[in-house]
Amino acid sequence: MELMKEFAEKMKELQEEVGKIIVGQDDLKRDIMVALFAGGHILLEGAPGLAKTRTVSTFSDALGLKFQRIQFTPDLLPSDLIGAKIYDPEAKQFEVKKGPVFANFVLADEINRAPSKVQSALLEAMEERQVTIGEETFPLDAPFMVLATQNPLEQEGTFHLPEAQLDRFLLKTIVEYPTTSEEREILTGSLQREITKISKILTKKEILWVQKLIDEVEVSDPVYDYICRIIAASRDTKRYTEIVYGASPRASLSLLRTSKVLAALEWRDFVLPEDIKSMAHGVLRHRIILSYEALAEDTRTDDVIEKILEDTRID
Repeated sequence: MELMKEFAEKMKELQEEVGKIIVGQDDLKRDIMVALFAGGHILLEGAPGLAKTRTVSTFSDALGLKFQRIQFTPDLLPSDLIGAKIYDPEAKQFEVKKGPVFANFVLADEINRAPSKVQSALLEAMEERQVTIGEETFPLDAPFMVLATQNPLEQEGTFHLPEAQLDRFLLKTIVEYPTTSEEREILTGSLQREITKISKILTKKEILWVQKLIDEVEVSDPVYDYICRIIAASRDTKRYTEIVYGASPRASLSLLRTSKVLAALEWRDFVLPEDIKSMAHGVLRHRIILSYEALAEDTRTDDVIEKILEDTRID
């Protein structure tokens, strides 16, 4: 319990440090921390100008991690992402030039604008934490996290992410507009935030230590059963006719892992059903596939998830 208290205090300090630059966006900041300490990746969806890139770069500064932003475009090649072998005429040999994916925080900006072959190149890095260039395989530095953004407003000329790749993302977070009071705070403090220096809160070693510490968060049998019932309900297409495909076993593992991190963030060494409910939307909204009829009726995946949570009992 003492270790959890120490972790929670550090997280509070981290939130306050990031808050010097980023106003509001509490769900976004929470989900980035959850994904980082759960050892997963996060998909961010929101309109342009909502500080997605600024939030990620601020976190990397506060954690002392290497940050790389990659603008995904239709003409992007896999070698632009992972690197390639370049011939050196003076040495008369090929040398490996590593790409921008060799970082700790990789922001894949507008990931759905790049063709499938580029998206697939990112898949090995996300899943295996390694990159193959030619005949050589290079491990990626830990911690490694991909934060991919999607613009929901403009879909022309985009390449839809296949379900198999969406499933690789631990969370999908919807980035909302700021409230009126937050917008006013953004306006009044904009000059001050431009010159604010961010202090380093955690080291790489401490981040990796926290990722291992999360394994010690206890989960009771009723909580395990609750996770299983939620995932099973997402596959019950007879009861929930809006659903075509439900969540995979990776979703149940993701729900467990993220709930453990959330419990630790709230100074607990045990998971409550409320933690499961809090993380269910982020874990499931990109894994549940709705029917064309449901989409035509403007049914949102979040509404279906809410219905599942209301119907699923807690023992």
